[in-house]
Formats: sequence, C-alpha cells, structure tokens
Amino acid sequence: MKELLEVIAKSLVEHPDEVEVTEKESGSTLVLELRVASADMGKVIGKQGRIAKAIHSVVKAAATREDRKVVVDILQ
Repeated sequence: MKELLEVIAKSLVEHPDEVEVTEKESGSTLVLELRVASADMGKVIGKQGRIAKAIHSVVKAAATREDRKVVVDILQ
C-alpha cells in the first residue's frame, strides 16, 4: 500500500523528492500518512478535494483485495 501511495503522489507533484509516506498500524487498520511540499499541497488535494478522494478510492480498492482496512491521511 505504501508503495502505491508513493507512486501516485510522486506523479502528481512538482517536487517528488519531498514526498514522504509513513505506515502505522492502529489495531486492524493500516494508517498511511502522506506528506508533500507545501507548494504541492493543492495538487494532491485538488479542487473541492477531488484528487484526494480519488487517491483514497484507489488505495481503498487495493486494500480490499488484501482484506485490509486502510486510512490515508494527508498531512502538512
């Protein structure tokens, strides 16, 4: 999951070297925290959060194939 989120985020931003994804286990849930450069925050979130929702959907679909629950947090 971590690698999938990294690939998606790096393809969206202008500073791919500043993309950082961390994994945390919270009970039966996997929490993925995404950090990008502040200049790229708008590109990751998108208008009205559409890109962020799409990222959540893709990661959730991949997690469903592995019978896992995944939460994606986009942090500053």
